[in-house]
Amino acid sequence: MDAIDTLEFEEGFAPLTEDTDMFFGTEHVRGVEAIKAFFVRIDEPLNITHEVLEYWTAGDGVRLLRGEATMAKKTAPDTVVRAPFTHIFYLDQEAPARIRTLRITAGPLQTDAVM
Repeated sequence: MDAIDTLEFEEGFAPLTEDTDMFFGTEHVRGVEAIKAFFVRIDEPLNITHEVLEYWTAGDGVRLLRGEATMAKKTAPDTVVRAPFTHIFYLDQEAPARIRTLRITAGPLQTDAVM
């Protein structure tokens, strides 16, 4: 989550590959570089902090992470919004240290406050 908050992706994004698919709501992004660019596009205008509340292993190759993001536009830092999120990681069966698919849900969210 620090990699998303700081937009410094090295270690935090190491498990992603050019074949990783990310689904963020209705958005589908493929490949580590495109996923990085997606997070820069949506998070660069924000002051954002993600807090991990729970992490589960759900059988072979599935990991779930639940947390809360606290965010505000850099241009309106006093208008703070909190949004719950869940990340579901599907690991690559051939290389379990790699993420094959990442599904992210976020919200409910007062989108007009941060978009």
